[in-house]
Amino acid sequence: MAYKISIVEDEPDLKDALTYNFENEGFIVEAFSNGESFIDSLNKNKPNVVILDLMLPKMSGLDICRTLKSNENYNNISILMLTAKSEEIDRIIGFELGADDYVTKPFSVRELILRVKVLLKKEADNLSNNQLIEFGPISMNVDAHELIVDGKNILLTALEFKLLKHLLKRKGRVQTRDQLLGDVWGYSSEVTTRTVDTHIKRLREKLGKPGDLIQTIRGVGYRFSN
Repeated sequence: MAYKISIVEDEPDLKDALTYNFENEGFIVEAFSNGESFIDSLNKNKPNVVILDLMLPKMSGLDICRTLKSNENYNNISILMLTAKSEEIDRIIGFELGADDYVTKPFSVRELILRVKVLLKKEADNLSNNQLIEFGPISMNVDAHELIVDGKNILLTALEFKLLKHLLKRKGRVQTRDQLLGDVWGYSSEVTTRTVDTHIKRLREKLGKPGDLIQTIRGVGYRFSN
């Protein structure tokens, strides 16, 4: 199966270069110079991965990320951000909105392709992991990306789903923020642990009362109570 890649980049030379290289790797590529045209295309063409420049005219990369992750039809699309070194705060916000990875300009096209392949492999592993995880009022169907809490369907972003699944599978064991960044986000602590705290807060809110089962271990990390 050929994976679909959307590239949202307003620098023509870079956009063309990325399109050429990804097509040579066998991907189906659609490139856009602005966020508006990309969003308009989603009804006809839903990509597996979006390579998203944060610094775009009018509709910024953060706006696009927010739009995707707030829509249940698109929140499982993997997002890889392209950022400049000076955009660290935007990168942090991007992670808090649900972005999956980032590459800092200037970058190696080969590295970018490898990172996209890693994202796709993670997604394939998740889809092939057909199982039902149940604990108390929580029922998680991994294959269907479905979460039922107290009989109600709860909508989670792809990252929130991964985070809850990780905590449930390790219930009773403390997971440090660094461990969560590495296992769920695929990052070291060089990125930031703030994004972990933000996602935990949102996850608790969406779970309602059962969210209290996610315990904060002060100075260490988090644990799903057993």
